Amino acid sequence: MAVVGELVGEVLLGQRLPRFLVEPAADRASVAAYRRLRHRVFVEGQGLFDRHDADKHDDDPRTVVLLARGVRDGDLLGGVRLGPVPAGPDIGWWQGGRLVTSPGLGIHGVGGALVRAACAHAEAAGVLRFEATVQARNERFFTRLGWRRVRPVTVAGAPHVLMRWPIGRIAALAAATKGPLGGLLAGMAPGGPGFVGDDGAPVPGSDLVAACDAILPSMVERDPEWAGWCSVLVNLNDLAAMGAEPVGLLDAVGARDAASARRVLDGLRRASAAYQVPVLGGHTQLGVPASLSVTALGRAARPVPGGGGRPGHRVRLTVDLGGGWRPGYTGRQWDSTSIRSTAELRAMLGAVKVAASSAAALAAGGTPAGCAGGTAAGCADGTPAGPAAATAAVAAAAAAAAVAAVAAVAAAKDVSMAGVAGTLGMLAEASGCAAVLDVAAVPRPAAATMGDWLTCFPGFGMLTAGGPPLPAGPATGAECGELVPGSGVRLRWPDGELTPAIEGPVTGIGPAAGPVSGMERER
Repeated sequence: MAVVGELVGEVLLGQRLPRFLVEPAADRASVAAYRRLRHRVFVEGQGLFDRHDADKHDDDPRTVVLLARGVRDGDLLGGVRLGPVPAGPDIGWWQGGRLVTSPGLGIHGVGGALVRAACAHAEAAGVLRFEATVQARNERFFTRLGWRRVRPVTVAGAPHVLMRWPIGRIAALAAATKGPLGGLLAGMAPGGPGFVGDDGAPVPGSDLVAACDAILPSMVERDPEWAGWCSVLVNLNDLAAMGAEPVGLLDAVGARDAASARRVLDGLRRASAAYQVPVLGGHTQLGVPASLSVTALGRAARPVPGGGGRPGHRVRLTVDLGGGWRPGYTGRQWDSTSIRSTAELRAMLGAVKVAASSAAALAAGGTPAGCAGGTAAGCADGTPAGPAAATAAVAAAAAAAAVAAVAAVAAAKDVSMAGVAGTLGMLAEASGCAAVLDVAAVPRPAAATMGDWLTCFPGFGMLTAGGPPLPAGPATGAECGELVPGSGVRLRWPDGELTPAIEGPVTGIGPAAGPVSGMERER
């Protein structure tokens, strides 16, 4: 009857039914059966191990076992295990191993299906580095499946090869969200010298800074209140990255009817009140597809650029870990802002500005009034005028400038839809260099996998190069990387290994020309 059922199913579906399925081990008995198969193949058959092939990964509760079973009879045909490598929190570094198939199967493709299922499971679990040590004779098999050779290793006295599965999640997001910008904006130089491609644009001849963002139409249609909130959030974050004090907002809303527009404006209104930044005006159009864009205006005497970093600058991520995934956007949007008070929101918005102002004050205090040239009237503190006083004043000014340079935030960029890694790539590109991100040092909430966290929109997240920790209220900050010569972004792991996240520029806009830091921009 089973055979008849298979034939009927194939006729109805118009294709052959699979002869086996791969799924996670459902219970201890299934795991035990997998381990017995391993013993039969690796210990008794191949002699790779003396008495058993069990190791610490078998006892790790985080280890996942995938099994291939026959569709008709449920017989175990093979299995593979995978799980995190280092002890402690899962940082997105996993290893697969103990791939085994039952001898004399007579069924083609079980091993390849197990490997592909392991890769898919790892990527779904937010893994960014997935490796396996395979017997040297199996290197070609893994290469055909898309794996890449890393280096030869020895396991149980036998030659093996360390192979790595290429995970392009970060690069794909950066390419989709930011990749076309260089070509689209060619010849426009948005932002002006020193701020090309920046989060906001200094208005020439003034201390005004303008920022503008549009919200995805699908998000406006699906979640209008949240879209309204985010339209304020993303623009104020842009101003915050430049050290600008927000002044007001302008909105442009398109909606199919008044009820839809009202829901968008309700979210915008709530965010405006929460941040204490007024809506100065705007435009509303009914009877059209959903759309929303907001312009934010702010003031900054010396805007902090996104491209002021240089090789050697340490990178710091300051991010609000409170809140959780926005319902309907798990793995993509982290909502930390809607739970915060006005005081907390404003503390985060003002963090870069406070750091920049402190550095400016240090620089301004380096030369006592009246001492620059050693005038006959003497210095303000009573020090006699003359060559000695002038020399002392110059030395003091140089010392103050050196302290200010160390204290200054050289570059800042708020984390955008390109995620932490993609935004870091944009900061590095604008600074004319590359970046290395120390994965284990990235501040991250326990509810987010590393893959999700480095590719999501985190609510409030600020990347800075150089300078001190940001005084950002409830946000958490940590040094987690550095700028280096070259281009692109690499991930650095606890074992010192570097893996590519983004190879080459993110936007194609290129380095921001002009002053290298906000401290050097004269208004």
